[in-house]
Amino acid sequence: MHYRKIFIDGKWVDPVSKDIIEVENPATKEIIGSVPACNSEDVNRAVHAAKVAFETWQFSPLEDRIKILESLHKELESKVDEMADIIVKELGCGRTFAKHSHVLPYLEDIQTHLGIIKDYPLEEKYEEYIVRKEPVGVIGALTPWNYPLGQIIKKLSPAILAGNTIVLKPSQNTPLIAYMLTEAIEKANFPRGVFNLVPGRGSEVGNVLANHRDIDMITFTGSTEGGIEVSKLASKDVKRITLELGGKSPAIILKGADHKLALTRTLDKVYLNTGQSCSAYSRLLVPREEKTEIEKLIIQMTKDYKFGNPKNPDTIIGPVASKKQFDKVSYYIKKGIEEGAKLLIGEIPKESEGYYIGPTVFTDVNNNMEIARNEIFGPVLSIIPYDTVEEAIEIANDTAYGLSGGVFGPEKEAMEVAKKIRTGTIVVNSGTQLHKAPFGGFKHSGLGREGSKYGLEEFLEIKAIFI
Repeated sequence: MHYRKIFIDGKWVDPVSKDIIEVENPATKEIIGSVPACNSEDVNRAVHAAKVAFETWQFSPLEDRIKILESLHKELESKVDEMADIIVKELGCGRTFAKHSHVLPYLEDIQTHLGIIKDYPLEEKYEEYIVRKEPVGVIGALTPWNYPLGQIIKKLSPAILAGNTIVLKPSQNTPLIAYMLTEAIEKANFPRGVFNLVPGRGSEVGNVLANHRDIDMITFTGSTEGGIEVSKLASKDVKRITLELGGKSPAIILKGADHKLALTRTLDKVYLNTGQSCSAYSRLLVPREEKTEIEKLIIQMTKDYKFGNPKNPDTIIGPVASKKQFDKVSYYIKKGIEEGAKLLIGEIPKESEGYYIGPTVFTDVNNNMEIARNEIFGPVLSIIPYDTVEEAIEIANDTAYGLSGGVFGPEKEAMEVAKKIRTGTIVVNSGTQLHKAPFGGFKHSGLGREGSKYGLEEFLEIKAIFI
């Protein structure tokens, strides 16, 4: 899948840049495709098209916006298996996980946003004034590689329904799925300039978008370091910014908890997608006197997470997404050993035919170690013992991040603990983190929310008209 054009103003056009980005299959290190590496001139063309389109699109009837998003949903429904196959090749996750966690939930997201906008009051009348909710303008969307389709849809759906236009820069690691999405957008008859695709490197395309005077808003998902850099550029001319960034989320097992339930929820978060999720429960806080029992159960349960090549239908844990990610996760595993943590499961990774890192569990971890403080973004879990519930809460909150978490134990106590954790989302026992609910973080985990009416409101301005 070698693409040589970009999508601007409703047409596939040649980029000014002659540079390309090769796309690697992390399971085999094989080059499976390539896309243009756009430059500032390409970005300027895309932003201009989006700006011109916004002049009319902002006034389009809501029914028209709903119609094109419904058409997009229909186009994507016919390509579920094809999209899953591309994600397996680009990202390296298992086929079943790709279909049921990377594709289908985000098609449901489109339907959710359609339902939200139909009931949302875009205009409210008061006795002496009217409040209107109007689109922000031209949106620069910078999306990550770990959920390469879903993170585009979570930005695209509310932005388009709100009446904005978009310039998208997908991750340079996983751009092929963005091309498939763009082909579906073309077939769905999006008006010219409403959606534009400019693939490229973050240091070039991403920075130009963030710094562009005609971009009204930047919505970014990625690392905290990347978000800070984007914010510095975007804030120069007071752009609106939403950031969905990193995490170091705690799972807290209280006395009296259902250990199997707690560990199923925790290991799913750490192992699925090979741990490459900002909301992974990468710190497991356990009562000191129950640590040995919990460790034995982790060893037993980890055997159910099949590790290997994603072409095997039974594979749950595949390779990490790139050489860069392999080196990063490997560094932290070595660092954990150096810091005195004990490897309960796993070993120092060895590079092979792909970027494979198996399930890795450290015990005897304290919260001051690098493996407990920094986001690793791999299938790595740190077990941290505590003596009192108050200490567990203190450890959970002793982090620069505040994105997600879980509390497992007697219902009333677990709920009280959950209220004291400084995080944007948290699960109690068998609760499920739903796509239709707001998602976002406290502290260094981001600004703003995605999903629900709160995610829609990020793409709306508020105007008061006095009568």
